[in-house]
Amino acid sequence: ALQKVEEVCTDDPSAVSDAQALVGTLENFEFIVGMVIWHDVLFSINMVSKKLQSKIVCMDATLKQIEGVISYFQKYRVEGFDSSIEVAKAIAADMDIEPKFRAKCQSKRKKQFDETSDEEIQLSAMESFRVNYFIVIVDTAIASLTSRFEQLKTFEKVFGFLFNSDNLKSLDDNDLRKHCTTFAEVFSHDNSSDVDLDDFFSELKVLQVTLPDGFMSAPEILQFVTTVDCYPNVSIAYRILLTVPVTVASAERSFSKLKLLRNCMRTTMLQERLNGLAMCSIEKDILDNIDLDTILNDFASRNARRIFFVKN
Repeated sequence: ALQKVEEVCTDDPSAVSDAQALVGTLENFEFIVGMVIWHDVLFSINMVSKKLQSKIVCMDATLKQIEGVISYFQKYRVEGFDSSIEVAKAIAADMDIEPKFRAKCQSKRKKQFDETSDEEIQLSAMESFRVNYFIVIVDTAIASLTSRFEQLKTFEKVFGFLFNSDNLKSLDDNDLRKHCTTFAEVFSHDNSSDVDLDDFFSELKVLQVTLPDGFMSAPEILQFVTTVDCYPNVSIAYRILLTVPVTVASAERSFSKLKLLRNCMRTTMLQERLNGLAMCSIEKDILDNIDLDTILNDFASRNARRIFFVKN
C-alpha cells in the first residue's frame, strides 16, 4: 500500500516522502523483531484482560490469572528474546529482508577526572537491542502488573480462606481461628463488628465437615449456606467477599452507556429517567427476555382511570 501511494501521489512530495520513510522502517529487521515482541506481550495481556472483563469474576480466579501472566513474563524475559529472533527471521525471509541488526555509531562518553580506566563495554547491535528495548518492555510490564494488583494481595490475606472449599477445609483449628480473628478485626468499627468472632469460628468449623465433597467456589458455598439457612455469620462473610469489586470493568461500562444516553439532544433529562434508561441499556440481555405485553397490561391496570356514573 505504501509503495502504491509512492507511485500514485506524484503531485504530493510530502506524501511520497512519508511513504518512503515508512517503507524503509517496515523493511528494517529491528522493526520486525519489535513487532514480534509486542505481539507476544499484548497477546498474553489481552487474554487476561478479556477474562477480567467478564460479568462474573471471582477474586481467587483474578489472582491466579495475574500471577500466571507475571510468571509468563518472568519466563519470557529469559527465553523470549531468542524465540522472537527466530520468528522474526522467518518473517524476514518471506519479505526478502536481511535478518541482521544495523550497527549504530557508538558515541564516546566524556571521561571524568577521577576515572582511570579507558576501557568501555561496547555492546553488539543485537545485544544493545535486547538490553535497551526487550528487557525494558518486559520489566515495565512486570512492574505494572505487580503494582496495579497489589491491593488484591491485601484482600487475599483477609478473604483467602473463604475463596473455595479446598482452602477452607485445609485449615486446622488454630489457623482457622487466626483467619477469623483477622476478618473480624478488619470489619469492625467502634466496638461493633459485622460478624461475631466466636460464632463465626464455630460456624466455619461445622461448615468444614458439612460441605459436600469436591471443589466448590465462593458463590457455590454461599448458595449452599443460604439454602441451609443456619450459618448467619458465614453468610455475611461470603456476601462481603462477593460484593468487593475485583475490577472496574462494570463501572467503565456504565459510564460508556451514560455517554451514549446523555447526549446534546437530551440535556433536560432528569436523574430518574437517566437511571432507568441506563439500567435498561446495561441489562439489555435480561430486557430482551421480558414479555412487554405483560408489562403494558400491568401498567395499564394500575393507572386506569375509573369513572363512576350515578343514575338519577
